[in-house]
Amino acid sequence: MVIIREALARDIESTLIVMTAASLRLREADTDAAIRRYLLRNPGFSFVAEFEGELVGCVMSGHDGRRGYLHHLAVTSFHRRKRIATRLVEAALERLEAEGVLKSHIDISTTNQSAIEFWESMGWKRRGDVVRYSFIQKGSENV
Repeated sequence: MVIIREALARDIESTLIVMTAASLRLREADTDAAIRRYLLRNPGFSFVAEFEGELVGCVMSGHDGRRGYLHHLAVTSFHRRKRIATRLVEAALERLEAEGVLKSHIDISTTNQSAIEFWESMGWKRRGDVVRYSFIQKGSENV
């Protein structure tokens, strides 16, 4: 049986392994220290999935007081198509709703067709009215 629970600092190494195995595009901002800061800043909003004591899925989540943000939803290939990703998203959204955050966002690469299909199947809507811009401090091009 798969257990969904809050992500803890002790899960970071296993979470990075799951993210890497799922071919997520990890950057300098996805180091152990950076994820630890994210979990400390957003306690109780990120979740992991465990099967027989092994971490098999994860989602990072947080908010700015108005909008929720989900990051790095990943499930190991062997455990896909078992509703684990759906349960992880539901856990994050329930936690955000409990905080009064009713609208959430996720960024998806335009080339990640399987992710696009997943999020659309979950009822998420692709935005056409906004363009994302990023600013990276000099010397930090891999963030």
